[in-house]
Amino acid sequence: MNDFIESLNWRYATKKYDASKKISAQDLETLKEAVQLSVSSAGLQPYRVIVVESDEVKNKLTEAAMGNNKNVFADASHLFIFAAEKNLGNAHVEDYMANISDTRNVDKESLKDFEGMIKGSINSRNDNENESWAAKQAYIALSNLINAAAVLKIDSTPMEGFEGKKIDEILNLNEKGLTTSVIAAVGYRHSEDNFQNLKKVRKPKNELFITI
Repeated sequence: MNDFIESLNWRYATKKYDASKKISAQDLETLKEAVQLSVSSAGLQPYRVIVVESDEVKNKLTEAAMGNNKNVFADASHLFIFAAEKNLGNAHVEDYMANISDTRNVDKESLKDFEGMIKGSINSRNDNENESWAAKQAYIALSNLINAAAVLKIDSTPMEGFEGKKIDEILNLNEKGLTTSVIAAVGYRHSEDNFQNLKKVRKPKNELFITI
């Protein structure tokens, strides 16, 4: 656990990446697995994750980035784009039930109550509410990515500074029923990024936590 805390203290939102350094295939698979294993309400995972490693695509995506994020988009080793399902509905739940049945070797009929509960929850909300809920689930997965990267001593930058509709257009996400929620760049800090030398600023524990 001390190593994990040390990793969290080591990481920061990297502002300048060394474009010459790329994440190894093995580490990339570890990051993907960390995202795959993320906590999600009911286990539904109502999002997809687009991993961009092509320099050409990253440069294209800078058109949608704001401020310094343009440089981050271009120079990071990879971009993880978390995209929420836009039209979450019964079909997504039924696919999930089929996955449970296959993975655990259980009869689909035994999952009917669980299936009904999830469908009831989704169908009680409108599309905008479901999209917002799906985006919140994606943020949980983002946290897993950031923490796993820190353990591997891979730098990361979670970002909301972008034009989501333009990202959706460039990556044809609308055709896939997806919309961009949040993005994380991963790679290796540049020696010229002075932010790596700053002390981490967080609320003190006595202000952050309320014990009842």
